Amino acid sequence: MVDKDQNVAWVISSASKLTQLALPTPTPGPDQALIRITAVSLNFRDSLILQHSPAYPRRAAVNLIPCSDGAGTLVAAGASSKWRDRIGASVVVNVNTWIDGDVGDGFDLDATLGGAETNGTLVRYMVMDDERILEAPKGLTDAEAATMCCAGLTAFNALFEGPGGVGKPAKGVTVLTQGTGGVSCFAIQLASAAGATVIATSSTDEKLEVAKKLGATHVINYRKTPKWADEVLRITGGRGVDHVVDVGGAGTIEESLRSARTGGLVSVLGILTEPKQQADLIPAILFGAKTIRGVLGAGSKVMNERFVRFVEEHQVRPAVAVQFEFEQAAEAFARLEKQSEIGKIVIRVDYCEKRQERSGRQAQIGARRHRNQRKPRPGCRKAGSWELGAGMTSAAVQRSFLQRYAPHCLLPVTAHHPSVLSVLSVR
Repeated sequence: MVDKDQNVAWVISSASKLTQLALPTPTPGPDQALIRITAVSLNFRDSLILQHSPAYPRRAAVNLIPCSDGAGTLVAAGASSKWRDRIGASVVVNVNTWIDGDVGDGFDLDATLGGAETNGTLVRYMVMDDERILEAPKGLTDAEAATMCCAGLTAFNALFEGPGGVGKPAKGVTVLTQGTGGVSCFAIQLASAAGATVIATSSTDEKLEVAKKLGATHVINYRKTPKWADEVLRITGGRGVDHVVDVGGAGTIEESLRSARTGGLVSVLGILTEPKQQADLIPAILFGAKTIRGVLGAGSKVMNERFVRFVEEHQVRPAVAVQFEFEQAAEAFARLEKQSEIGKIVIRVDYCEKRQERSGRQAQIGARRHRNQRKPRPGCRKAGSWELGAGMTSAAVQRSFLQRYAPHCLLPVTAHHPSVLSVLSVR
């Protein structure tokens, strides 16, 4: 068994094969930070990359670390990093290098995490550039936060970042979603939180009940109603919806266009369905004045910051379907390929006794269990410092110290050795 503080990753050693490798713990550069990953969520894109599927435009490099979504804890920072005074913070990572502006100017497919050339998040320790790190939304567990930056941001981008504000969710706007996978669950939650009326489709009545709980007003079983656009038109009084969030691609685009109102928007986010013989779609687009927008996975960092604020303001809790341990990564990918879950599949990388459930009080309990750690007291006069390791227990101890004593006498100092989480100094 690999030591709990040893850096270790799952890599794509060949098509459809994951192999676990022990790696050195990376050292952050001047404008970088070291993150101990606590949770990773899987996206359909990750499955395509693992399988070397021709549906994904790049072939993964040998021994690429997969996955693009992850949450973790800052454990060290570079000399000029803007995160130097945020050691111990819970963070998420931006999938790509796109900061702001036009997607054509800022998006680099090869630089996306877990894509063709850039290692992803299925690893214990990873170094990230400052500009690709965001503080996790307050109130979310690590598992929930891990779903944010790919699946969640993709849905947010589609709904709220479209050209001219067409179909932007608000009171009086109707949005159609497809399925109950991770992106679709986010789309239901975000659109309904903004006041829109949501019509959701899915394959079973059980899944549709979950869609209702997430915020859908109307639901359609597309297995019972293959021509679901007819039902959408009935629900909307023949008008159609303002915005369709299409995750199916080739197999759903025709019905999506029929469901959209004149002047409506169809955002294409996925390629989950098999291609089929298509009717001529041009007349529907042309004479319906309808727009099809391709939404490149995730979004810019600035979009991500707006998304985090939205989640906090509306208290959105991402739908996590099932969680696997780090050693069960292959099983998690096998489950992903079935496309049967309601919500997101999460791999727990370093959870520190189910850290996602731990409150500040529980962290203090964890600290009390390790009384060999010398504890400063509020108002203490004697100066000194305590080096805490990078292990899970030390993370709990540090969090407890910062919560209880930082206002009084603790000053966190960035560590310069990968085995040291941080130094706590009494002032």
